Amino acid sequence: MKKLTLPLSDEETRALRAGEGVLLSGTIYTARDCAHKRLFALLDEGKPLPVDLKQTYIYYAGPCPAPAGKACGSCGPTTSARMNAFAPRLLDLGLCGMIGKGEMSEETRAALVRNRKAYFAAVGGAGASYGNAIRKMELVAFPDLLSEAIYRMEVVDFPLVVAIDSEGNSVYDR
Repeated sequence: MKKLTLPLSDEETRALRAGEGVLLSGTIYTARDCAHKRLFALLDEGKPLPVDLKQTYIYYAGPCPAPAGKACGSCGPTTSARMNAFAPRLLDLGLCGMIGKGEMSEETRAALVRNRKAYFAAVGGAGASYGNAIRKMELVAFPDLLSEAIYRMEVVDFPLVVAIDSEGNSVYDR
């Protein structure tokens, strides 16, 4: 597995290949359906976003509360296809990449290629393992959404697979 530190350079992103295993370390943000709807409302109203998309990797997940001595509880991926309505626009606005579970639409794949970005797959059912890779977690926006709020997370050796690379190759085509 290739160890990488976020944010990835353009060259590092372009060098990734679908099917390649990676261990990511650095900052990621969680956002699920409800948070995406709120981000779009802010964009449509011309208001600033609570995150800088040009520095953001979104993990489609809702973290569980942290047990004693941990930064986060279980934090497994949610189904990425639910974010297909949002991903292309966010990528076009500078989003660095996404992490989730399962296939994405052809429109999202085209946006990844157009913007030279990558989509990473996390393993469903491995939420406890992902929670253990989270060293720090902080609420960033939309606290009323609880686990669907946006959280900033510092992760170390977060195990993922490159699901769709910047050339549009996908593990789901194999």
